[in-house]
Amino acid sequence: MLDLEKSEKLKIIEEKAYALGFDGFGITSPETGEAGTNFSQWLSLGYAGEMAYMARGEEKRRDTNLVLEGVKSIICLRTNYFTTEKGMDFLDLPEKGDISLYALNKDYHDIITPRLKELEKNIQEGFADCKTKIYVDTGPLLEKPLAQRAGLGWIGKHTNLISQGIGSWYFLSEILIDVELPESEVAENHCGTCRSCIDICPTDAIVAPYVLDSKKCISYLNIELKGVIPIEFRKAIGNRIYGCDDCQIVCPWNSYAVKTDEPAFKGVDGNFLLTELILMDDEEFRRRFKGSPIKRIKRRGLLRNVAVALGNSKNTKAVPFLIKALEDKEPLIRAHIVWALGELLLSESISLLDEKLAAEVEPMVLQELDVLRQRFLV
Repeated sequence: MLDLEKSEKLKIIEEKAYALGFDGFGITSPETGEAGTNFSQWLSLGYAGEMAYMARGEEKRRDTNLVLEGVKSIICLRTNYFTTEKGMDFLDLPEKGDISLYALNKDYHDIITPRLKELEKNIQEGFADCKTKIYVDTGPLLEKPLAQRAGLGWIGKHTNLISQGIGSWYFLSEILIDVELPESEVAENHCGTCRSCIDICPTDAIVAPYVLDSKKCISYLNIELKGVIPIEFRKAIGNRIYGCDDCQIVCPWNSYAVKTDEPAFKGVDGNFLLTELILMDDEEFRRRFKGSPIKRIKRRGLLRNVAVALGNSKNTKAVPFLIKALEDKEPLIRAHIVWALGELLLSESISLLDEKLAAEVEPMVLQELDVLRQRFLV
């Protein structure tokens, strides 16, 4: 039975969490059990793609004692970032790039981490000599299974966490502690027979309910993948230039989502004019995306994505902008511009590109040119 003193301390800590802006608080034990086994199987199937950090952290994800020696409890926290309604109508604006809802604001790590540290300080004051460790999706933790066991929601068929009456537009964070605390009630699954997320996925990345092949997921392709985007996925990406929200947009539980009143998360227009972005230099990129999660993929990653989106736009007015962008110093960007011009000009693009890239020596760009020639000249 939980002693009264510990109960009172926990009550104060939970109240402090809500006062700091967290809107979900739960506690679970550190065991990973079946979730750890499932994670290892997921890795063995190659579904992590080039996210090597997943495999490097496999042991720790399966054994949280390797993350914090002596850990007995994990406090799981939820932070709502839902600022503005979002539907699939961004597809009707192919001249603009769509950015995932979470990335339209200041980098959430910069917002949540200081609050987590303050809460950690309160915990350390309440439980003298305790050891703690904090994470905002940056550490080797199976945070979604842990959050489900902590009662914050259940893992949906799209593999995102869903909370009944709230939806899935939120961030997760954790505090590990070497003090045994009472566990919250495990959240029940309410997906039922619904398969909206599976059916909407443009690349069929949800290969089975609750199983995601990251290599096919647009959020992987335009964020995690650092190199050339496989040709077979480019058309499906459409005008999504950072992340993809489709599976969350169609989830029925997100019809209950309540907008956050968090001042740090401001609802802004998530559509960006592609022809402006494709000519953005390093200085403009740093200025425009300072403090944004988008800075993570760097200018080369974003403009690679923009080139793909322009290729999908069917907007031939974008051709002069793409031709100008062929002068870009980054071969990754030039390579995807070759594809984009091929989509917009078809066979007419070959003579143009042969002229503009006569001195090209970068293998990835030359490979795109070869693919284009094979498509139209063979």
